[in-house]
Amino acid sequence: MNPSPDGTVVVAAIGDLHVGEDHQQPYRDLFTEINQRAHVLVLCGDLTNFGRTVEVEILADDLKACTIPVVAVLGNHDYEARQPDEVRRILHSVGVHVLDGEAVEIHGVGFAGVKGFVGGYGRFMLSAFGEPAMSAFVQESVNEALKLETAIRTLRVERAMAVMHYSPIPETLVGEPVEIFPFLGCSRLAEPIDRFDEIRCAVHGHAHRGTYFGRTPKGVPVYNVARFVVQAECGRPYALLEL
Repeated sequence: MNPSPDGTVVVAAIGDLHVGEDHQQPYRDLFTEINQRAHVLVLCGDLTNFGRTVEVEILADDLKACTIPVVAVLGNHDYEARQPDEVRRILHSVGVHVLDGEAVEIHGVGFAGVKGFVGGYGRFMLSAFGEPAMSAFVQESVNEALKLETAIRTLRVERAMAVMHYSPIPETLVGEPVEIFPFLGCSRLAEPIDRFDEIRCAVHGHAHRGTYFGRTPKGVPVYNVARFVVQAECGRPYALLEL
């Protein structure tokens, strides 16, 4: 699909594919369909069940059917086998832009991506107080937010999308048990999104039972594109967003 004459770029966004090692071409037909409906495909983490090599290879083989540019971030499941670099390598081999504190420009639109991390929201965010283990935990959350800020700063575009696995706001988590909200994302991720005017929207996955749409404190649209949520909202397992 070629970019629109008016410059509008259509982004297909989906998260939480959870490809398993016993799956056979699970998304090939879907990616072929997306080719006809979008200019860019964005994958919002948890691309595999356990981050195993065979799972990534199955996904990579299906992605060969995708003729439009593909941007991705990893999710927590993609780290389970303790080989995220191998996951990235395999995806890079089929042309996927895997972002981890980096950004890429496609059709004049910027994409800044990180996995993100947990930590809670608003005045209830965890702080680096007490045991060293708690400080290290909070520092990981801070680091992911800083990586997102750095990625955005590298862009020289008027329109951009922030891509994450974890949620920057609690509104798109509604539907999940309230007790696990702090483990589904962190407000720190919203801070760089709100700081840069070029960020027109943000997408994330992870919250399978969450809510499709919300806004950052300064009003930037945020979409939970976990495929289960999008299917319930849109009748298809991916969102179509215009920038």
